[in-house]
Amino acid sequence: MYSVFSKLLRIDVTSGKIVDESIPDAAMENYIGGRGLGVKYICDEVDPTIDPLSTENKLVFATGPMTGTMVPTSGRFSCATKSPLTNTIFDCNSGGSFGPNFKNCGYDGLIVEGKSENPVYILIIPGHAEIQDATDLWGKSTKETTDLLRERHGKTSRVACIGQAGENLVLYANIMNDLYHALGRGGLGAVMGSKKIKAIVVNPGERDEHVTTTIANPELLKVVIEEINKRLNASPVTGKGLRIFGTAQLVNLMNAMGIFPINNFQRGTDPRADNLSGEQIIQTIFKSKEACYMCPIGCGRLTATAERSGKGPEYESDWALGADCGIFNLEKVTNANYECNEIGIDTITAGSTIACAMELNEAGKLPSEWADVIFGNEDILIDLVRKIGFRDGIGNDLAEGSQRLAMKYGAPELAMQVKGLELPAYDPRGAFGMALAYATSNRGACHLRAYTIGPELLGLPKLFDRFSFSDKADLVVKQQNMNAFYDSCVACKFTGMGVPEDYYSRAIQAITGLKLTVTDAEHIGERIWNLERLFNLKAGFTRADDALPPRFSTPLEAGASKGKVPNMRIMLNMYYQAREWSVDGVPSEGVLQKLGIEG
Repeated sequence: MYSVFSKLLRIDVTSGKIVDESIPDAAMENYIGGRGLGVKYICDEVDPTIDPLSTENKLVFATGPMTGTMVPTSGRFSCATKSPLTNTIFDCNSGGSFGPNFKNCGYDGLIVEGKSENPVYILIIPGHAEIQDATDLWGKSTKETTDLLRERHGKTSRVACIGQAGENLVLYANIMNDLYHALGRGGLGAVMGSKKIKAIVVNPGERDEHVTTTIANPELLKVVIEEINKRLNASPVTGKGLRIFGTAQLVNLMNAMGIFPINNFQRGTDPRADNLSGEQIIQTIFKSKEACYMCPIGCGRLTATAERSGKGPEYESDWALGADCGIFNLEKVTNANYECNEIGIDTITAGSTIACAMELNEAGKLPSEWADVIFGNEDILIDLVRKIGFRDGIGNDLAEGSQRLAMKYGAPELAMQVKGLELPAYDPRGAFGMALAYATSNRGACHLRAYTIGPELLGLPKLFDRFSFSDKADLVVKQQNMNAFYDSCVACKFTGMGVPEDYYSRAIQAITGLKLTVTDAEHIGERIWNLERLFNLKAGFTRADDALPPRFSTPLEAGASKGKVPNMRIMLNMYYQAREWSVDGVPSEGVLQKLGIEG
């Protein structure tokens, strides 16, 4: 297979042993790279029943054949593990430039295992890796760590690291790379922290800008890239909206559609929402655009408040730290977002857990030390983020996530989560496809596994009735499969807002030499999805876990989505049928044989 080295590093930080391994051709062809390759190794090597913070867990970093090429949005990489927040198999992918630089060191993947007695970091250069002491870095923020390591190892180095949250095993700590980019959900930073690994530094040296692998068909790839760019430029989302306003362009639209969650999903709209919008960001705190490697969209926003500067907030962060907590002060939300990035915390789970605490307090469930944790109290926001990162006082409870917090204080129904992962910023009562996507996602509530907001609200690639249910099972299955493929290439999900799905199968064919159709791509995604499902079943998950919180069986009382609730029982049955699973959600022998998976 072209454009890959078929080679990974395996580093045991317990023994200090570092070895190069060949990746079997079958693994590359059946799982492509990125998410697929990471999931394959986790399923092969990690017992689904282990404690995610134990020595037995592993982190699998992987690039894809597209990573570092000239294909638009090809700067991404992936990391897979067992999540300490959800106890499911879990993967994240991130942008920036770390992925291409790692690949330019001559590897497609990195498996980190074991646990060091003392803080360490991993240094990777072409053909060589070593473990170095990180005692002087322990306790530092992600920005401090990145700056110190780039000063130490040169301007061509790139850094992925944890902040204090990862060190303190906050269950939703991030791994941050290139300062502002995140492997950002599920607590991958806590797994890294449990192994006493502060950072991974990659330095390919003064190499050519693009990855030094061979492309199977450069002429075909050139044509495909031209067509992808044309479509990205022509799309109203990728060609205009995201380029002008960033992801926060969604605030006013979701609010108008009645699915912008307010006060822990108690409402779906608020007249103050515009205070957090992309338009307000441009007018008040915007400094410049920021784009990932080879990205023509440039949805990132470098910003500055009166106190500090950084990147964001993105739409999800804007909402979670803002409207979900009843806070509509953009400056306060932005400063809290900066703090999350520097301490290394997932903004969605942080904001959602704080919102859960606010409702618990509203319901009289919390003791007196929580008295100030109330909806709309913007003055406590950044202090709560810090308390979470350092597990200080009430921050120790908040660091466990909303599910554990709500269970501890006797009201589990107030945690807006699926399988332990907090819902993102789309109320499922106003988009029934998202309801099914949240419930069935292998990593817990997630909009990135099947972003049905595209067809249900934006009309991309075509418009679906957002309140229908009979057509949602097939839609969600197809999106889940194709997104698993994109995550393995690795490509940015935003391209799906403008580029037909067959263009990326063509790109992979031109890059790798594999004869790959859209049907083949979906088949690869289906294989990955079913493998993840099997891991979760072995970990103890059942049909009962494919469910939304009880709040979503009660309709909203106001807004454009009022009076609607998704029929989860019918949609889930249809989804299982579409997947060829049993009524209990177990993949059939027939589908496993078709996909070449051992049950």
